[in-house]
Amino acid sequence: MIITRGWEKRFMLEEPIFFVPQFQDRIWGGNRLASFNYQLPYEKTGECWAISAHSNGQSIVRDGAYQGSSLADLWENEAQLFGPQVQGEFPLLVKILDASDDLSVQVHPNDTQAQQLEDNEAFGKTECWYVLDAVEGAELILGHHASSPEEFMLMAEEQRWNELLDRISIKKGDFFYVPSGTIHAIGKGALILETQQSSDTTYRVYDFDRVDQTGKKRELHLEKAIKVTMFPHQSCVIPPKILIDQEAGKVRQLISSDLFNVYHCLNHQSLRHLKGAAYLLVSVVDGEGEIVVNDRNSYSVQKGDHFILPYGVQAWESRGEIELIWSHT
Repeated sequence: MIITRGWEKRFMLEEPIFFVPQFQDRIWGGNRLASFNYQLPYEKTGECWAISAHSNGQSIVRDGAYQGSSLADLWENEAQLFGPQVQGEFPLLVKILDASDDLSVQVHPNDTQAQQLEDNEAFGKTECWYVLDAVEGAELILGHHASSPEEFMLMAEEQRWNELLDRISIKKGDFFYVPSGTIHAIGKGALILETQQSSDTTYRVYDFDRVDQTGKKRELHLEKAIKVTMFPHQSCVIPPKILIDQEAGKVRQLISSDLFNVYHCLNHQSLRHLKGAAYLLVSVVDGEGEIVVNDRNSYSVQKGDHFILPYGVQAWESRGEIELIWSHT
């Protein structure tokens, strides 16, 4: 289909755009991401950047009309793929994290703070986590018990981490919303899909005194962390909203916010979906099946696939025994 916008004539794509994920070597990573049909490049592969236009890990189009292009290139040069509201930088980033060891205790800034404290970040970092798997006894750190920055710094200096930090037991299927300013850490044994703002700004508060391959401790960022941390901590528990619950499958809206909306689907037979946004970011986190777009063309998908449904896709259908997570702004 050809559309006309002003003096331009552009091709309106009516098919999914599949991406080759990028991987990150992390001190706390492992090898469980291989279960998503990936060839892992590192012994400790901690992160799969599944759909990303961030300069630290660009997703590349796997095949089709735009094969070899980065998502950032498409956002900048092929605005018709994303609808009429394209501006600034691509807003979201989808990751899968394999925490074979504890991640550092950390915090992220909001948009205003990121622009004040960093030179190269367009966004702060609010995120959310869907627990794909968790070993028995796995935990998250989510929040703290200090009433003020001064009390926080005192407890940190005295190494009173167990008293300061709030730990939560987790299991497969749990969901957590993590606004900017929240002290947090993903614990050992968790496998998590993370939907976040497109930012890589992290301020480490505590790293369990571990050292890297060179014998050095990783840098901490306490001064910046204190500036952006929420005092006192306010927990944010948002119950999911069930949209579809039938024999063919179940769809839940996990979060609806100003920054992103995230959905989870357990698909057993065939479910028809309305997009509800100009474009969707979709991840297949289990199983295999098909995606049918605009009631015409079908595309095989399997665990580990990640794709965007562009502006030209108006309706879509999921078929087969598959588990999906999708998001939009």
